[in-house]
Amino acid sequence: MVALFQELFRHQAYADALLLMAIQRHDAASKDQELRTLLHHILIAHRFWLHLCQGLPFSAETEKVVPDTIDALVKGYKQTQMQEVEWLERLEEPDLIRTVESPYLPDRRIAIREALMQVCLHSQGHRAQCATRLRMLGGEPPALDYILWLKERPDPIWV
Repeated sequence: MVALFQELFRHQAYADALLLMAIQRHDAASKDQELRTLLHHILIAHRFWLHLCQGLPFSAETEKVVPDTIDALVKGYKQTQMQEVEWLERLEEPDLIRTVESPYLPDRRIAIREALMQVCLHSQGHRAQCATRLRMLGGEPPALDYILWLKERPDPIWV
């Protein structure tokens, strides 16, 4: 199952980078506060679960500030996804059943595998919202489908 999560996160990084590139290249979208806020929400969810699963500190107060530019968001995505890949490469099957507790879900123990699935599904849903917003602003969202990515499994392109 670790291999599947590694693959899902590789696709996620590729899809995020491709979507962010499309937004960067569209003037209205790159300046759109609603889009930046949604992209920031996705990033913070990544960071929250990554930190929780690794037992690292996470400051919701610091993290809640939405960057003023799309370029700052891209930098945050790239750094976070590099951290995710490094951690996932060290992850082993028994790690997936270890549990964590979230201050946002009191009285629940969440298995690492559940947290990883949450990141993947949460991001997928919000990427669709971002693509819709990009189209509303006159841009053209890229094809981000997992099944299309599987053919060549390209790495993310960060600009």
